[in-house]
This record gives sequence, structure tokens and C-alpha cells, in this order.
Amino acid sequence: MITFTSVFVILFFIFVLQGIWLFIAELAGKDLDFFTIIKFLSFYAPTIVPMVLPLSVLLASIMTFGSFAENYEFAAMKSSGISLQRAMKMLTISIGFLSIIAFFFANNVIPDAQFRFINLRKNIVQQKPAMAIVEGQFETIGTSNIKVDKKSGDNGEILEGVTMHVKNNKMGLGANTIIKAKRGLLVSEDNSNYLQLELYDGYYYEDIHPKKYEERKRLPFAKSSFKKYVINIDLTKLNQTDLENGDITSEKMLTVTELKYTVDSLQKNYNKDMVSYADNIIQRNNDVFRERPKVEKTAKTNKTEDLLTIFSEADKRRIIETAKNNISSISFNIQNNKIELESKSKSINNHWLAIYEKFIIAYSCLLMFFIGAPLGAIIRKGGLGLPIVFAMLIFITFHFINTFGRKLAQEDSIPAILGSSMSSLVLTPFAILLTYRATNDIGIMINFDWITDPFVKLFSKITQNKNDNN
Repeated sequence: MITFTSVFVILFFIFVLQGIWLFIAELAGKDLDFFTIIKFLSFYAPTIVPMVLPLSVLLASIMTFGSFAENYEFAAMKSSGISLQRAMKMLTISIGFLSIIAFFFANNVIPDAQFRFINLRKNIVQQKPAMAIVEGQFETIGTSNIKVDKKSGDNGEILEGVTMHVKNNKMGLGANTIIKAKRGLLVSEDNSNYLQLELYDGYYYEDIHPKKYEERKRLPFAKSSFKKYVINIDLTKLNQTDLENGDITSEKMLTVTELKYTVDSLQKNYNKDMVSYADNIIQRNNDVFRERPKVEKTAKTNKTEDLLTIFSEADKRRIIETAKNNISSISFNIQNNKIELESKSKSINNHWLAIYEKFIIAYSCLLMFFIGAPLGAIIRKGGLGLPIVFAMLIFITFHFINTFGRKLAQEDSIPAILGSSMSSLVLTPFAILLTYRATNDIGIMINFDWITDPFVKLFSKITQNKNDNN
């Protein structure tokens, strides 16, 4: 218990320092008091427990059982009739209780911490709106990049020399709107989700993208001046920064019960949208062909003549152009619907992943114990040397497979339950193998002769036949 507590505290402190590094841009130079910074880190800290806890169990179990084996305490226990399973019995029960606690922690504490963390960041921005902007450098806020030359005022709300680059994803292009103003003012309200940016005495430049490709080479743009220009910044977008992957999503703030209810609603809306989009495409096709001209059939062939042959050349060109426009419109609509459905499908998958991961956190504690304990008994090394190497290799493998499975599940390539449990499914046989070999004093070396022997015999036979022929 002492070893586990020490390892957990050390690793927890290391991961908290990593969190400080991730959010250093939001904490440094923002005139935040010490109590606010402590609250900021306290609400962030619970989110790293799912990573720290399994690693702590793994490292502590390797160190403990490695120390036992190194000091020949296992040999003394076995001579007294105490097997490895019996030595692991009470620790297994303790890790079982720890797994249950981990599940309830992931289901209740972490969602509440996420909710408080996001609201704290929102309140900081509302109370100190200039926190979102740093002097002399561009800061990404929503769909804009903002830079100011100087800030003043009690909360830094008075700005001088404001430059904004507004991103426009239309046609796959980057920033194509630039706003420059001499002065600016940040205004916020306590109960509002929006931060208001008022700009004074400036210019507005916007690139124009003509439909014809030849005209785009001229790089046309529109320019206008203004005395006052007001921009509303959505604070909910300011707070969508992930503690781990770059994006805090709503499913991380929900319990299992709430997630199941939300998934059910999302799935119903998804199915409804699919039917609606399909009906819309069919309706558009019916509208296109509803007014098609009637063509008589020839007496000889009893086949319908080519529709275009009954129209003049001008009408033919008009009909072909109309058909091309209709096809392009339908194709564009299908592509947009596809993107929207993929986004909704990803949201559903993320909610399912959030459900399963709460259970996987509990199982991972048991898994890491049944990997670490027999591995420590086999390598017979305690302390902080070799156990840390093995623990980091195993945990990096576990985390990599988990990330890989999560990405596949998000893209709907595999079921969410498989994506969330992929790392556990891969490492569970390894845990069983280590436990079996440690229990039977076989050691860590595995005999692969049953795989290599057939190839060695085949190669020897081929070599012998060549020598005989020569």
C-alpha cells in the first residue's frame, strides 16, 4: 500500500505538471490570483486519474513482487506451502475494490470536474475578457485569429492596434477576411455566453472568389472603412479545448445514465435525418423529371426516340446545361448530407465510447495488476530501475492501442465496444500467460522452437539436396 501510494502521488504530480504545461498560455500573464489557479488545476486533476491509476497499479505491483522475488521471499513462502496465487489473493481483492472505486470515480467525479472546469474557464473569460488575447501575438478565438499591440484598463479590456484574420472554410480556402482597427473594447455580461468585441476607426478587407477560375488570378477584394464594428465571440467555443486530445466534448461531462439517454436521443435524430435526407433527394429527382416532354414511339422499332432530337440546337444546349446544374446541385446536397451524417455518427460513437471507457478504467486496474505481479516475480527485480522500464513499455503499448482503437471507433470502422476495449483484449492474453508462467516457475523466456523447427528442417533438406546434386 505504501509503495502504491508513493508511486501514485509521484505520477499524479508529473501528470499535473504536464497539465500546467498544456495550459500555460491560459495561466501565465493573465493576472489570475493564486486561489483561481489552484481551482483551475484542481478541476483538471481528476481527468488524469484514468491514466495515472492503471500505471500506478502496474508499477507498484512489479516493484513489490520483484522485490519479493529478489530477496528470495517467494522461495521462503513456497517452502512453507504458500503458492503465488495465495500470496496474490488479498492483493487481488484489494485491487478489485480499487477497480470499483475507479468506476464510480470515472462515472461521478470526473464528469462533475469537467463541468466545473469548463464553467471556471468561462467565468475567467467573462470576468477578465482580455485573458483570451495576449499582447503582440495572434490568438485563435473561434474562427478568428486576433492580435493587439497594447492592452489597458483594469481588466485589459481596452485594446489598441487590433488585427483580425477571419477564417473562411468556403471552397477550402484559409483566412480571407482581414480587419484592422485603431482601437477596440472588450465587453462581457455575467449571464451571457458571448463576449462582445467593439472595434473603432478601422478597415475591413475581404477577398472575393469569382465563379470563373480565370478571374480568380486577378485576386479581387472588397475594402470598406468603419467607425464602429461589433463582433460577438461565442464563449462556448473558447472552452472547447481538450485536456488530452485537444477537444472537450459534452459526453465527458455525463454519467452512464445520462449518456444512455443522450445516445438514444441522438440515434433517433440520426435515423430521422437519414430518412429525411433520402426523401429530399427523391423529391428533388421527381421535381426534375416531373415535367419531362412526352415522346411518341415509332411504329417500326416500337422504341422511344432520342429526346434531344425533337428540340432545336438552342433548346438542346439549354436542356444539357440545366441537367448539368441539377446533377451538380444534387451531388452537392448529397455530399453535404453525408458530411453532416458522418459528424452525427461520430458524436454517437463518442458517447458510446464514453460509456464503455468508464468500465474499461475499472478493468484496466485488474489487468495491470495481473501483468505487473507475475512479471515482477519473473524478472526478480525491485526498486525503480528495471520495473520502470517494463512498466513504461507496457503502459505505452496499452495507451497506443487504446488511442488507435478509439480513432477507429470514432470513424465507425469498428464497433465502439471493440474500440474502447481493444487494448484490454490485446493485453489480457499476455496477463494470463505471465500469470501461468509465474505460477509454474517457468520464467519469462518462451520456446518458439515449434514455430522455427519446420523451417529449419526444410532449409536443411533443400541444402542437402543441392549438395547431393553437386
